[in-house]
Amino acid sequence: MAADIEPTTTPEQTLKRRRTPSARSAAKKMIAPMRSIAIFGAVGALVAAVALPAYAASSTPVDATATLQQVAADDAQSLVVASQATSAPLDRSTYSATTPEEIEQKKAEEAAEAAAAAAAAAAASSSAASAGVDMSGYAMTAPGSGEVRYPLPPGSYTEGRTVGGGHDGADMLAPAGTPIYAATSGVVRVSSESYYGYGVGVVIDGVVGGQSVSTVYGHMTNGTRQVSAGQTVQAGQLIGLVGSTGRSTANHLHFEVQIGGGLYEPYAWLAANAG
Repeated sequence: MAADIEPTTTPEQTLKRRRTPSARSAAKKMIAPMRSIAIFGAVGALVAAVALPAYAASSTPVDATATLQQVAADDAQSLVVASQATSAPLDRSTYSATTPEEIEQKKAEEAAEAAAAAAAAAAASSSAASAGVDMSGYAMTAPGSGEVRYPLPPGSYTEGRTVGGGHDGADMLAPAGTPIYAATSGVVRVSSESYYGYGVGVVIDGVVGGQSVSTVYGHMTNGTRQVSAGQTVQAGQLIGLVGSTGRSTANHLHFEVQIGGGLYEPYAWLAANAG
């Protein structure tokens, strides 16, 4: 009875059943490498998609014809080493006071100079007043403008006799070697080692306040003249040193002021115009 219900299997069916596992195994072996290749390809594409835009944004195009040396030269930086650096010596005259102490010292020096100039002007005014000189017509320029300077440094001289009694100028008593400066700008008319009774003398013709002014400097030390005839000088320029040449008995500067051919009392003229 069992034999009657047992299914019958043909030889073809038996052969088919034996071949089916082998085919499946071969298919699996072919699919695995292809799957790996596809995965690697997808990963590579993802990496390229992320990296290329960032690189393009951060990189700077370089001319294809430029060499590496040319590219490097554009970004080159210079360096000066200590052995190549030079240091110029500092000159005190090239910079001004910067520290509080230097500033206070500078202010004190300027104040002292101003006080000395004021004292000299006051002394000159007093001398002129005592001599009965009218100061009203002596001002030709604003005091302190620099157009008129004292021929000797303020405080370096003592006032001697002035115009009168055949004496045509003011005697400014000072030690030998005291510097003498041009009282006005102008042209040197005389510069001589022997100028009549003036001894070593200089005469300068200039213009002050629109008027012709001649100033005379006498009794200088031999060989100390710093200007020559025909030379243009500036007010305050060094022209010589105090001495006692010519008709002189002591070291002093004989200083004359002539305006329009007439004599002016020098101390009063300086007090009204110099600064």
